[in-house]
Amino acid sequence: MRVVLTWRDKAEQCIYDLAFKPDGTQLILAAGNRLLVYDTSDGTLLQPLKGHKDTVYCVAYAKDGKRFASGSADKSVIIWTSKLEGILKYTHNDSIQCVSYNPVTHQLASCSSNDFGLWSPEQKSVSKHKSSSKITCCSWTNDGQYLALGMFNGVISIRNKNGEEKVKIERPGGSLSPIWSICWNPSREEHNDILAVADWGQKLSFYQLSGKQIGKDRSLNFDPCCVSYFTKGEYILLGGSDKQVSLFTKDGVRLGTVGEQNSWVWTCKVKPDSNYVVVGCQDGTISFYQLIFSTVHGLYKDRYAYRDSMTDVIVQHLITDQKVCIKCKELVKKIAIYKHRLAIQLPEKILIYELYSDDSSDMHYRVKEKIVRKFECNLLVVCADHIILCQEKRLQCLSFSGVKEREWQMESLIRYIKVIGGPPGREGLLVGLKNGQILKIFVDNLFAIVLLKQATAVRCLDMSASRNKLAVVDENDTCLVYDIYTKELLFQEPNANSVAWNTQCEDMLCFSGGGYLNIKASTFPVHQQKLQGFVVGYNGSKIFCLHVFSMSAVEVPQSAPMYQYLDRKLFKEAYQIACLGVTDTDWRELAMEALEGLEFETAKKAFTRVQDLRYLELINSIEERKKRGEPNNDLFLADVFSYQGKFHEAAKLYKRSGHENLALEMYTDLRMFEYAKDFLGSGDPKETKMLITKQADWARNINEPKAAVEMYMSAGEHVKAIEISGDHGWVDTLIDIARKLDKAEREPLLMCAHYFKKLDNPGYAAETYLKIGDLKSLIQLHVETQRWDEAFALGEKHPEFKDDIYVPYAQWLAENDRFEEAQKAFHKAGRQGEAVRVLEQLTHNAVVESRFNDAACYYWMLSMQCLDIAQDPAQKDVMLSKFHHFQHLAELYHGYHAIQRYTELVPLCYRCSTNNPLLNNLGNVCINCRQPFVFSASSYEVLHLVEFYLEEGITDEEAVSLIDLEAPRHKHENKWQEITSNNSQTLRLDETVDSMGDDPFTAKLSFEQGGSEFVPVVVSRSVLRSMSRRDVLIKRWPPPLQWQYFRSLLPDASITMCPSCFQMFHSEDYELLVLQHTCCPYCRRRVDEPSP
Repeated sequence: MRVVLTWRDKAEQCIYDLAFKPDGTQLILAAGNRLLVYDTSDGTLLQPLKGHKDTVYCVAYAKDGKRFASGSADKSVIIWTSKLEGILKYTHNDSIQCVSYNPVTHQLASCSSNDFGLWSPEQKSVSKHKSSSKITCCSWTNDGQYLALGMFNGVISIRNKNGEEKVKIERPGGSLSPIWSICWNPSREEHNDILAVADWGQKLSFYQLSGKQIGKDRSLNFDPCCVSYFTKGEYILLGGSDKQVSLFTKDGVRLGTVGEQNSWVWTCKVKPDSNYVVVGCQDGTISFYQLIFSTVHGLYKDRYAYRDSMTDVIVQHLITDQKVCIKCKELVKKIAIYKHRLAIQLPEKILIYELYSDDSSDMHYRVKEKIVRKFECNLLVVCADHIILCQEKRLQCLSFSGVKEREWQMESLIRYIKVIGGPPGREGLLVGLKNGQILKIFVDNLFAIVLLKQATAVRCLDMSASRNKLAVVDENDTCLVYDIYTKELLFQEPNANSVAWNTQCEDMLCFSGGGYLNIKASTFPVHQQKLQGFVVGYNGSKIFCLHVFSMSAVEVPQSAPMYQYLDRKLFKEAYQIACLGVTDTDWRELAMEALEGLEFETAKKAFTRVQDLRYLELINSIEERKKRGEPNNDLFLADVFSYQGKFHEAAKLYKRSGHENLALEMYTDLRMFEYAKDFLGSGDPKETKMLITKQADWARNINEPKAAVEMYMSAGEHVKAIEISGDHGWVDTLIDIARKLDKAEREPLLMCAHYFKKLDNPGYAAETYLKIGDLKSLIQLHVETQRWDEAFALGEKHPEFKDDIYVPYAQWLAENDRFEEAQKAFHKAGRQGEAVRVLEQLTHNAVVESRFNDAACYYWMLSMQCLDIAQDPAQKDVMLSKFHHFQHLAELYHGYHAIQRYTELVPLCYRCSTNNPLLNNLGNVCINCRQPFVFSASSYEVLHLVEFYLEEGITDEEAVSLIDLEAPRHKHENKWQEITSNNSQTLRLDETVDSMGDDPFTAKLSFEQGGSEFVPVVVSRSVLRSMSRRDVLIKRWPPPLQWQYFRSLLPDASITMCPSCFQMFHSEDYELLVLQHTCCPYCRRRVDEPSP
């Protein structure tokens, strides 16, 4: 550390306090009853400020730089603007001892002998608080939350912003140790607020905000009058009765003296964000100093050791960037590092450290030896077993125990010294003198060896890896390179301030200067790039550069020197340079150049480095061919050129070596067809077709599909042409291709049809399927496009595809909520299971939604489905049971649909003329004769019908023929009119009917009164003959069911039966409902549908 006096002035009175403007441009001093304003750049007194009537004891500037305050023995505080105008004045009851601005809120604390006040710009009044003792100093924390007050009775009181005491610290000396100066550390990096306390018990102490002391008291041996921190809190300034300002670390370790004075130092401060210090003394002297912190460091290969915070040593591994910190707790004066040794000089001793292990990446150091002696030296060097002290012209070699073993006296001042290696205890030193002499000294040899003598003083030295060359930087900034053995000057370069040889390459060195880094290989021209700082080492591709206080490893590609060797076709030397560190592009260039020069060994190494397997395979194949005795270098070079993309040169070499076929193959693979034609043989059609096909492939790949299609067609590659046309949606092209193709070419035609379907052209797809006779695909096409009419037409001609049509049709109907049609379609397709499931779901939905009429219809349809299935003998019994169950449910729901709209229905039995109650425990039968009622399927009134059964032996066909005989009836001719149509069978009475007492059927209606069993009406052939066809209704059930016969007992009331569901209605009701719904109200068979 050096101290330089920048300027000095003398006031007439004692300087009690001073303050910098936050930007550092102005300095305010309290001198007598005036304030003196100085320009900090040159010490010019700008203006004295008068406002106080007595001695000014204190001054403080606000953090925002807008105002400052002064306090005086006249008990007043004055607020000044940055324009040096007083704007406010307030008073205390006693003299003002100290003032301090809150760094955040700009609240001003002013302290007197018996109280302190808090004033802020927002408040007009000053809030004052009593103090138990005289307040000598005060300081705000960084966040502005707390104010520390130092008192004459040895107490430190920490208050909040409202003046309330939160912490009280009592110093051991009490009133014998008045607190004279306090200051909070301004560092933002500290985890806790740290308060530095200087008292007149001659102690320096540190406390946390909680009041807990940090470490022990530091003895000062003088009465401190002022303590202050540097801007970032790394150092402390202390001044007082010892008439000097001392520099301490933030932990209280004394580092040195800033400036000695002739009287007590009352105040000292650091200019904001700088290393300038101002000192104010008892005799009125104002001194302005600059502190220059010199770099203390050492370097050996990839380890760099440097001083940090004046008392710590940090060792940095420049390759891995690992760092280790060694805390010495004393001022570090010199550092030296060599291999596994580290030497640190402190004020009273030298510490020698060693690494724990020989691992190159190990960063753990331990103390090996201590030499407890005070040494004065300019340079320090450490070896394996010795330390070397440089003192002006003299070198001293000491063992680690501190014993001087050897001494060398030089002719001139020693300017540079460096360890250049050697066995332990016999290392060599390279020494440069001011008179230009360069010597080599061995630690175990008393005699120095003069390497050479030049006319100019030495600034920097380095020796090449093989110890054959010496590089020197002289005082004229010239880099000179000598051959050590011949003493010949090999070359020299200007603008150098430091130089270093590459430790891995004999012929490479670098030097820095003028903001540039210069790299020189052999005798080639220098390659330059921008770089700030000094070069101190060069290892492989890394250059170690010291800039200001930091060392960095700069990765420098060795591209330029490599290309210099390549230009001269020195491939092996270029490869050695590349190994130091070049980019992948440079490696590739080296590989290519070596390959073209047929230097296969170097080329193989370079391609291996960039992991280029293609070229490695090429080199291996060439080497194999050379082993087999192929001597033709032209052919080898042609292969190289073709791999590199130099196709025309390759083709020329192929032709020159008699391998035109290789040129044709190369151009064809490259799609360079125009050039390929030049190498076609005698016009072989196979070769021509192959060329056209490859040309089409190329046209397709370069996005010329039209041309590719034409080429594929001409080459007979129909599938590829169709694929391109289809992918691009060219329907017209596909049509042309499909019509030109023969129907035997099934695969391309199917592909055409596929693309027609994909491009929404089903007509052309159908045409193509017809051409190849693929009916199944054609039907599938109609189904997919929902062209059901065409599908049904094909189905009629080809019944074997019935399932392929009706099943998807039914599914489509179901998906479109046309469930009834879907059920019919399933039925038609023979999928009875699906048909039944659809009906069951429809029925369930109708019941849940209270659509009882619909539920009845669906149950009826279900029963008919079951009847159809019952024709299978295996399922007959089960299905007949379901048939009767579903018929019953259909009648129930249909009846309930009607019943829920009416309140009263009184059934009349037409067999025995008994009126039955509405609620009948026996069910839907007469309570008297047990005859089942036959209800109208619309109004659910009891119809005047009686069911009769045939005698055993009479078949349905015979019964119908007997009834149809129409036996003549006396007196009743032409009174009945029978109307039979596809939709219904109706009996209508034209005139009033006379008594039927002579009717044989009525005689059969009698029964045994009071019997509990039902006695059915059974008719014989004679009774059947006596019946009129117009009086009888027949339910012609399909097998295995028997037909049912009913006789009308009131011919004046017409009854109609639906031929589909066999439900019976009053004719008037039926005709009205058919007109309303155009279908049967029960089974919903449309009137225009043919009878089953």
